[in-house]
Amino acid sequence: MNAPFLHPFSWERVIRAVEAVRERLLRATAALETAGVPYAVIGGNAVAAWVRRAGEGGERNTPNVDLLLRRPDLAPARTALEQAGFLHRHVEGRDVFLDDDRVKVRSAVRIWFAGEPVRPRDLLPTPDVSESEVVSPYRVITLAALVRMKLVSNRCIDRVHLCDMLGVGLIDASWCARLPPELAARLQELLVDPEG
Repeated sequence: MNAPFLHPFSWERVIRAVEAVRERLLRATAALETAGVPYAVIGGNAVAAWVRRAGEGGERNTPNVDLLLRRPDLAPARTALEQAGFLHRHVEGRDVFLDDDRVKVRSAVRIWFAGEPVRPRDLLPTPDVSESEVVSPYRVITLAALVRMKLVSNRCIDRVHLCDMLGVGLIDASWCARLPPELAARLQELLVDPEG
């Protein structure tokens, strides 16, 4: 297997990449706000928003923007996002919005549907967009709903995000009592062994 071509390291490229995600997030949420389409920011950007509220220095960067919508709102959301300059694509069963045709799906605005399981084996469906609050200037999924989503998905990045939230004191052992038993067991595993 050939090694990928590696560009020289550049802080400017890192900063531009972070700023591009933030700009994409702001442009997408502003378009939905203007169109009156209910949504909630989820995923890495939601984790970063919550961790940032707990203090400085705990948030991670993410290459994409994840948005939760109600399925009937996809058509008006698509219109709003296309008017904001995004290109709609349906890739591997997922609706995504790209800045242009040169952008990889990894850097897309990705749509997830409220009240539906992400994968057939998921213990719970995604929450509704009503489980969100304004974290200026956009709506972010509530902390309780975000924790449930991360525990349901239970991928490596989800466990890392949960450890980030544990690390800044957003969640702790008391949360186990608020969760269904299967999710409480997953959180308990992280509390016992965060390095997993």
